[in-house]
Amino acid sequence: MPPAAAEGPSAPQGPVAAPPLTTPETATPEELERAAVTISVADLEERVADTRDSWETDSMYEDILETLEQESGDTPGSCTPEEASRLRRELREYGPVVFAQRTLDSGRYTARKLLTAFNLKAPAFLDDCPDEDFHPLLTVAITRELAKRAKLTRYNTVNDAVHLLQRSSNVIVLTGAGISTSLGIPDFRSKGTGLYSKLEHLGLNDPQEVFDIHTFKDDPTIFYSVAKDIIPSTDRYTPTHKFIAMLHERGKLLTNYSQNIDNLEIVAGVPKDRLIQCHGSFGGATCVECGYKTAGEDIFPDIRAGVIPKCPRCIQRLRPAAPKRKRSSEGPNGRRRRRKNGHNDDDDDDDDDPAYDIPQAGVMKPDITFFGEDLPDEFSKRLTEHDREKVDLVVVIGTSLKVTPVSEIVGWLPSHIPQLYISRQAVTHINFDIDLLGDCDVVVEELCRRLGWELKHEMVAPGRVTVKTEEGYKSRHVFTKETSE
Repeated sequence: MPPAAAEGPSAPQGPVAAPPLTTPETATPEELERAAVTISVADLEERVADTRDSWETDSMYEDILETLEQESGDTPGSCTPEEASRLRRELREYGPVVFAQRTLDSGRYTARKLLTAFNLKAPAFLDDCPDEDFHPLLTVAITRELAKRAKLTRYNTVNDAVHLLQRSSNVIVLTGAGISTSLGIPDFRSKGTGLYSKLEHLGLNDPQEVFDIHTFKDDPTIFYSVAKDIIPSTDRYTPTHKFIAMLHERGKLLTNYSQNIDNLEIVAGVPKDRLIQCHGSFGGATCVECGYKTAGEDIFPDIRAGVIPKCPRCIQRLRPAAPKRKRSSEGPNGRRRRRKNGHNDDDDDDDDDPAYDIPQAGVMKPDITFFGEDLPDEFSKRLTEHDREKVDLVVVIGTSLKVTPVSEIVGWLPSHIPQLYISRQAVTHINFDIDLLGDCDVVVEELCRRLGWELKHEMVAPGRVTVKTEEGYKSRHVFTKETSE
């Protein structure tokens, strides 16, 4: 497994008290400035140390940050997108100490407003609090920002993205559910339409429990009650799948790391030796008892019929040990037989008879990686021993990158390697170089047109793709398509 995302600045392991500082009464302005900087450094180190020292505090603020993420400029009084971009660049250029001096200490910004430069809104519970109460949250936000990979400022336009695809020969493609949704296969996290939103009726504490290995072993009916909605129902694949296969055909694909379990990359023509199915797939199935393996499609009929698929080998092994049929307790005249001791046959307690303690056939589990299971060995092996030193371009398509450890890939790869992001909405927790936003199929269609690659696919309808740069974001571009009726 790759290590956590790119390391940020080191912080002391425990609280560090600011050393007492004394200045002569006749101190020069330069001496006073140096003293103020020293105090600021010690103060910042103490703030970071205090936050890092307590995992409860760190965890609390990280949880808060997850709920506070927003786009810059979304609320009144927040930083504009251009302003936020400039402030983030200044943070990296000057470091946190000088950054704090130029913004907070100078009075140019409040901590509340600075939060919005890091795509965070002020939490409601701090509405009536003094600005100082925002400092711990701002410290965590700054630390998290510095831990991110820095955007490469020389790549911004759609033509830059096209040029990168033209020149690259070792492309890592990281894909998620968004590349399959045009086939009617639901993604997991979209509000209202995602699979997790549709599982509330199951009464689980967390919808992700459907894919928890312990829940599956305790009660496989929970998983199989929804499995029919996510198993591949077609051999069709999308234009985006085709685009990835075209990268391979042109000798450009290094590896496709797929979070999808529908196995459609294989159908589209991506070879198995270029594909890492990070979360497994429905391409195979394994008995949880004896380890018997079979093709995934062999259990599809049971899944579609709402039946829990059982292991055929277990069933075969159980057949010779099946108990003999119990003799009727009625005699030829219809009366109950009585033993010599005067008791009816039905008075026997069959629960203690080992002949009726029937072993159960194992349940077949699709070869998808459940929460609580290790990712395939080839995931980390391929990434660390093969791809990291060869990659010259990263393309992320159709995923919000919220699930570890797959989400850590982009931060673990060399930071100077360009990264493109293709999806419906931009993400704020990772700094990509160019965001290409819209339906994945529409984006890759336009990329292929500009690349001069003929994208032959039945789902590519006639029409013109329009590309507009989002206001305030010179590297964020929105793709829409006007189809002819």
